[in-house]
Amino acid sequence: MVKILTRKSIGKQTVYDIGVERDHNFVIKNGLVASNCFNKSHSTAYGYVTYQTAYLKANYPLEYMAALLTANSDDTDKVQKYIATCMSMGIQIEPPDINRSGVDFTPSGGKILFGLSAVRNVGQNAIAGILEAREEEGEFKSLANFCDRVDLRAVNRRTLEALISCGAFDKMDSNRNQLVHDLELIYDWAQSRARDRATGQGNLFDLLGSGFSNTSTNKTPNGFESAPKAKPVLDFPPQEKLRMEKELLGFYVSDHPLKAVRQAARVLSPINLSQLGEQKDESTITAIVMLNGVKKVMTKKGDPMAILQIEDLTAQSEAVVFPKIYERINSLLAVDVRLIIWGKLDRRDDQSQLIVEDAEPVETVQMVMVELSPLQATTIEEQDRLRTILLNAQLGEKEKAKVPVIGIIQSENSRHYIRFGRQFWVLDSRIAVHSLQNARFTAYVQNLQ
Repeated sequence: MVKILTRKSIGKQTVYDIGVERDHNFVIKNGLVASNCFNKSHSTAYGYVTYQTAYLKANYPLEYMAALLTANSDDTDKVQKYIATCMSMGIQIEPPDINRSGVDFTPSGGKILFGLSAVRNVGQNAIAGILEAREEEGEFKSLANFCDRVDLRAVNRRTLEALISCGAFDKMDSNRNQLVHDLELIYDWAQSRARDRATGQGNLFDLLGSGFSNTSTNKTPNGFESAPKAKPVLDFPPQEKLRMEKELLGFYVSDHPLKAVRQAARVLSPINLSQLGEQKDESTITAIVMLNGVKKVMTKKGDPMAILQIEDLTAQSEAVVFPKIYERINSLLAVDVRLIIWGKLDRRDDQSQLIVEDAEPVETVQMVMVELSPLQATTIEEQDRLRTILLNAQLGEKEKAKVPVIGIIQSENSRHYIRFGRQFWVLDSRIAVHSLQNARFTAYVQNLQ
């Protein structure tokens, strides 16, 4: 007989969470069942799988993370989280490569390659055709060679544009804009050659390229050298390349607009978006983010506000800008803009979002850097002097003070960065630095970017 110690309702269902002296799975009267009662074999199985998983991650991190990314490839939030994990583990994620990528995420040379199936507008038939052509005749030499060898009925123009734009041809030619222009001519040229081969006819350029040998029914090895090319054009700007990568892969891969401020972000924004769920409701949050979407909405009173889709290097989230704040910062809210935002965490229905209280473009953010010796950092008198100077530098407008203050503690073998609390941020960086220098502190202004 089992002695029931506790009984707790878990909702409207006819199921109760029951605490017992020993582990059991059993049915109680009136059709109710005991939940969360796992026997030893069940727990052992979970423990064994956990051990195997930990072993693989510790000893085969590249293969493990590639498999994890592949298994969750249809979940954008999880993939972004795992890509951030790869970065923290020192594992680089590369864009798809037409000569090396397989269907899924693949370990290659100490890195993980995006799979071709991850590219939007690239279907399974196209992937099968690409891999088959690569298996038969080896690596592709150029865009023209690629178009000449694959079945263009499966690999259409839209697919090729997607592969070029996401960087799959970068190892052959990194000028994606040039490849897009070349494609207009090469695609028609390759289709013409395919029709000629299908009807058993040769091509004049093929004949010239092969010394007039009888190759009318075969693809000539060097036929692609006669392919037409467009006039030289400049490559897309880096930001445009990243935008196209994000559109086609769902992520920034070859680079990220926030990577340039990653070090500063760790100091100013120690809590990243993937950690929001771990924070207490109404916690004060500072975040350095990209704006992926801005949706303007109207309140019942007719006042404009906005719902933002934001992301950092670890995750995506949502932020809300209420009317009073929206009136002040709406000119900053545009897609693909990098912002530092200040706000409070709001948790509703197990979903976390930020209530924005202020924002500023990353490009205009300045920090006051104060270098301190270990003695200065630990002496009460020096701490009081520093505190007084910073509070005076707010000029009586504490709420408007938006310049972060960062302390740098330099010892013989280490250099530590300390983020001062928001209450010590200053209104004017130049005035603050001048006051600190007059008080014999080593201080200077540094841009976030």
